[in-house]
Amino acid sequence: MNIHTRFAPSPTGRLHLGHAYSALQAHDFARGAGGRFTLRIEDIDGTRSRPEHVAAILADLDWLGLIRDEPPTFQSQRLGLYQDALDRLRAMGLLYPCFCTRADIAASLSAPHGPDGPLYPGTCRGLVDPDLTRPHSWRLDMAKAVARTGALTWHDAEAGTVDADPASHGDVILARKDAPASYHLAVTVDDAAQGISHVVRGADLFAATHVHRLLQALLDLPTPEYRHHALLAGPDGQRLAKRHGAPTLESLRLAGEDGRALSDRLRKGEVPIGFGQIEA
Repeated sequence: MNIHTRFAPSPTGRLHLGHAYSALQAHDFARGAGGRFTLRIEDIDGTRSRPEHVAAILADLDWLGLIRDEPPTFQSQRLGLYQDALDRLRAMGLLYPCFCTRADIAASLSAPHGPDGPLYPGTCRGLVDPDLTRPHSWRLDMAKAVARTGALTWHDAEAGTVDADPASHGDVILARKDAPASYHLAVTVDDAAQGISHVVRGADLFAATHVHRLLQALLDLPTPEYRHHALLAGPDGQRLAKRHGAPTLESLRLAGEDGRALSDRLRKGEVPIGFGQIEA
């Protein structure tokens, strides 16, 4: 098998130590097998993506010594692929427009919880003659989709064979009101189009793979091998995240830290004092 991995950050802020660890895992897996390592910029969130963050991502990876085998790809240049996928799913009768806001969903006392919080209660499912001139997203009718594919599995290097349970996510959004595709749809289409053989990413995305496996089956796409690695946590025990103000790689670089030496320490399982690992 020709090994091909990717690192796929969103240019919505500066990379932090957790990003470095994840990029290193994907890079070294490919390099150890004589394969290819690709950078994909997930920039379809037009309200938050910034060109200066793209430049910073490239600078950070160079500083860490992680060499790409080809120029970066940008999701914003691949919108036609996502539209084709949406058109196919719509033709199968699996999509419906949703006009609800997050506040509407949160206010619904009947909404059960899934891996990402409250599940969509199906308010807009089955609307007759919906007004598509109003802002709306497109949701997957999960019950119909699961009935169409039947039982599915996927393989993770740590967890082994996993029975896919996409229904636990409810009717997920595949095209947002403010973006032409959701994370679930875009990443599934891109991994197939780019020939990604092994998806190496953080354990926080393990649950999302259930949805991705379903979309692969619906769209007749190949299923890569998966490896969901442990996450880095800060001194507070919480996983490192942009929204939590995790220390950036840029700040380490400007402070005189040697990026390649940092990569070597991370390879040995050595993290800065006060940091640790968690599974999700």
